[in-house]
Amino acid sequence: MTAETVTATVQDNEQTQGKPPLDEVMLAMDVVDTLRRRQRLVDREYDSEGREQDLKQRLHKIYAAQGIEVPDHILEEGVAALREDRFVYKSPSKSFGTKLAHLYVSRSRWSKWVISGFAVMLLAWVVYHFSVVVPRSELPERLEMAYQSVLEVANNDEPGQQAQQLYQTATAALQSGDEESAKLALQSLYDLRELVQQTYTLQIVSRPGEKSGVWRIPDANPNARNYYIIVEALSADNRLLQVPIVNEESGQVEFVSKWGLRVNEDVFKRIAADKQDDGIIQQRKFGVKQSGQLTPDYLITTTGAAITQW
Repeated sequence: MTAETVTATVQDNEQTQGKPPLDEVMLAMDVVDTLRRRQRLVDREYDSEGREQDLKQRLHKIYAAQGIEVPDHILEEGVAALREDRFVYKSPSKSFGTKLAHLYVSRSRWSKWVISGFAVMLLAWVVYHFSVVVPRSELPERLEMAYQSVLEVANNDEPGQQAQQLYQTATAALQSGDEESAKLALQSLYDLRELVQQTYTLQIVSRPGEKSGVWRIPDANPNARNYYIIVEALSADNRLLQVPIVNEESGQVEFVSKWGLRVNEDVFKRIAADKQDDGIIQQRKFGVKQSGQLTPDYLITTTGAAITQW
């Protein structure tokens, strides 16, 4: 045996001196466990030191019945351990560290709710960003493009003048923070471009059961009459078109397929006589709307003022 081996052996022996063998520790733990299972026995015999000897005798009998020989010092060690609450798990005191540990251990329960909440907030942010922030930042550019698109399709000054007025209204609204008014002006620019591009024939309505003309007594002058011829817009393939018309009585723009155009009394009576002759209006074409212009070229004299209800 070498010197190093002898030294290691001596150190091992020194380290194990003063410590009970593992078998004795396990046996003492078993004694404590037995005492806990037989709590009534402990409550009866453990209340005074004078009866501790009786308790050890009873333990001797319990282990002897199992064929186990337990030395007195082991029983004494078990009784002392029970008194001192050794071999008992004690939960750590509540501290910040233990709270973090509990959170980590229970992460499978709460992490899915945290992830779900984060996903909902992220989705809300994405929706708000792309439905509010982005359109708001792009609104000036969209207004400029809509304005320029009207100028591109117009072939006279009238559409451009109306487009410029709408564009200036929208720009002023944006500068004052009135985003809704700017959006309304933008939609009006889109509608104006569509109207300018339209091509249709303006025709007098002449069908059984439908009026071809009406007259009104204006509120401002009860002694006067306003005369209107009812017209409709037909496409090249004979389809009825919806056209934005300003109702002179309400000042509102309405999309309609039929409206009344104001004429003088002579024109009104002439068309009425034409229809009363044989029930058919011979000259039904009232005007033609070409692409690039805002209003039709009228073939019958009219002020251009209109009504949408009668």
